[in-house]
Amino acid sequence: MAEDAWNTRDPERVSLAYTPETRWRNRSEFLTGRDEVQAFLIRKWERELDYRLIKEIWAHDANRIAVRFCYECHDAAGQWYRAYGNENWEFDAGGYMAMRHASINDVRIDGAERLFHWAPGPRPSGHPGLTELAL
Repeated sequence: MAEDAWNTRDPERVSLAYTPETRWRNRSEFLTGRDEVQAFLIRKWERELDYRLIKEIWAHDANRIAVRFCYECHDAAGQWYRAYGNENWEFDAGGYMAMRHASINDVRIDGAERLFHWAPGPRPSGHPGLTELAL
């Protein structure tokens, strides 16, 4: 569900999965609350064009989940990137994400190296995941 929501690139929709006082670390940015998360996502998707994301649960226990992910996007100049990352999530009793820590590395790729080919929106059910793509 998180992957599908992020692939909509709708900051308001995505932010509703988080507690009103959620705390984030995304790379070197530290955010608190849905409003900051929403503003961050607006900035993110203004510069990360044709964004496509795949997530995979790595581990979970009680109210915490570790996720690995990759996404592909390009900048305004047309340079493609693949971002590799890990996230640690902590949920409140209502199932909203209270904390998110993300570590992400970007790698420049040529357009021909892209692996995430689908129309904007959720990844199609037949498209391979990270394990199948050996990412």
